[in-house]
Amino acid sequence: MTTSPDLVAGEPETARLVAAAGHWRTVAAATGPAARRTAEDGVRLAYRAAGLAAPEHIVWAGSPLEATAMALLLTGRHDLTTAAADAATSASAASSAAADAAADRAGTVVARARHALEAAGVVPGPQAAGPCVREAVRTRPWEEERQRLLAFLGPGGWAERWALTGAGLWQSTAALTLRIRDGITDVLAPGTGTGTDPVSGAARGLRSAVRQALLDSVAGQHDAPWLAAFDGAGHRLDGLAAVARAAGWWWPYERVAVLAERPVELHRDEAGRLDRADGPALAFPDGFALHAWRGMPVPAGFLDDLAGITPERIRTEDNAELRRVMLEHYGYDRYLADSGARPLHRDETGVLWRIDLGDDEPVVMVEVVNSTPEPDGTSRVYWLRVPPATRTAREGVAWTFGVDPDSYRPERET
Repeated sequence: MTTSPDLVAGEPETARLVAAAGHWRTVAAATGPAARRTAEDGVRLAYRAAGLAAPEHIVWAGSPLEATAMALLLTGRHDLTTAAADAATSASAASSAAADAAADRAGTVVARARHALEAAGVVPGPQAAGPCVREAVRTRPWEEERQRLLAFLGPGGWAERWALTGAGLWQSTAALTLRIRDGITDVLAPGTGTGTDPVSGAARGLRSAVRQALLDSVAGQHDAPWLAAFDGAGHRLDGLAAVARAAGWWWPYERVAVLAERPVELHRDEAGRLDRADGPALAFPDGFALHAWRGMPVPAGFLDDLAGITPERIRTEDNAELRRVMLEHYGYDRYLADSGARPLHRDETGVLWRIDLGDDEPVVMVEVVNSTPEPDGTSRVYWLRVPPATRTAREGVAWTFGVDPDSYRPERET
């Protein structure tokens, strides 16, 4: 394949790549119903570019969760769901209710996936779909295209192209993809899978099967960082790009392709992390959803209880990650005040506070007062969280500026 003259570095090409990055950023964050016909045409084009016959069936799922369940059914791995449910019934009485509820939820998703496959004329089973063709459809052309660009542009040119396109999308998109994978695994393979008892053994086997099914997937819209980098470099990846613009994740098998709908809701903070206090941060049309507070995964309904949170409730929370969410929502300064914390040290820079939190690291903060009055004549108080080993207020304030305590001599404190 010859390389387009447009790949040659220059101001027009730089502007085009910046525009392409903006386009793919929009694709990565797109919500709403998939453009199904466009996506299906893209699938057929991707198969054709790989030298494969088009899939006999294209089946739609309401989310990557349901699509993963279809992949389990199409590859013969679904029997582990029954094994895990059977093992769960032998769990102790203290945990059996939660285990049964989790197994019921997984079973519901698998049953819905089975019904969707059968409605599309696909009989679930290890021979129904044929082998996964992700290697031919996505991995091989992807890598060959990257090597072609690298050879033409050189390491420096490729690095510059990546910096203009995919680099700005990579971190947030990769984090979102990982969260979706973890959420799918938690639903279809509940439990930690640690230990040697039958329940744990079944859970470990099921988690392994789910993860293997996820490895069969193409990330669709969440492949945007790489597709941005390849934008305008040729036509070999046009099918993959068409699906990404029109749909979510998808699973390519020899005779069956499974496509998932895009989210209906996506809420993120300024850092690109999943974040929402009054509902799911990510939601799909079939009900699969992820809840998060400033990027921290939380159970559904957890945030609803934060309005009435108390210092005692925070102190007695066993889960350290959820305790941190509670602290962020409650406010570290408010928590220190309401918990009766005592100052460790005070000097001209501020006051150092500390309160211990059981199995988590202590909260250590410096209270500083802005020396410049507000328009109403008051002075604003700021609370700066500092490392647990901080010994003095000066050391804490200096740490926030990235300097040594002995070197911290502000001309004017603000």
